[in-house]
Amino acid sequence: MSVDRTTVEQHETEYELGRGGRTGSVLMALAGIAFVGYGVVFLARTFFGSGFELGVATLNGVTPADLNAVDPAIMHYINHLHVATAAFIITTGIAIAALAWYGVRGGQLWAWATAVVVAVVGLALALPMHYMDLFTHSWMTHLGPIYLATIVFVVGAILAYRGMRSGTRALGPDGNTGN
Repeated sequence: MSVDRTTVEQHETEYELGRGGRTGSVLMALAGIAFVGYGVVFLARTFFGSGFELGVATLNGVTPADLNAVDPAIMHYINHLHVATAAFIITTGIAIAALAWYGVRGGQLWAWATAVVVAVVGLALALPMHYMDLFTHSWMTHLGPIYLATIVFVVGAILAYRGMRSGTRALGPDGNTGN
């Protein structure tokens, strides 16, 4: 006895974001690249800059040279912390840029959520200390670049989310949306 079975071809479905979603994912990736740039500057200033970091020339009038004269281990420790901080800023930026470019741009909600959580946790932990007036810093040079990159990231995240939720179009096996 012969049984006739119908088989269904399985096709991978890809998604194409609308223009707003694509723009959003690119903005998120650019913000990630900006975080990398900030981290590189942070790292370079550790070895080649004056002062402690961007926008922090002294700590209540005490210069790095003053601290080094008291005990060189203090400055070595501060430099160690700056290198570690720069490394995490750089790697966070790389992760955000990669998630946005390879995941969000492809309509992957998990990539969007991961990039947003990474950015929010990093900023939520790092920024509050700057508002306790524990040391003098130039707001514009110390925090300005991060705030600018954060604004770009937030705008991108909103656009990308809207694009994923409303403008996502399934592509058929021939690469067309069928519209």
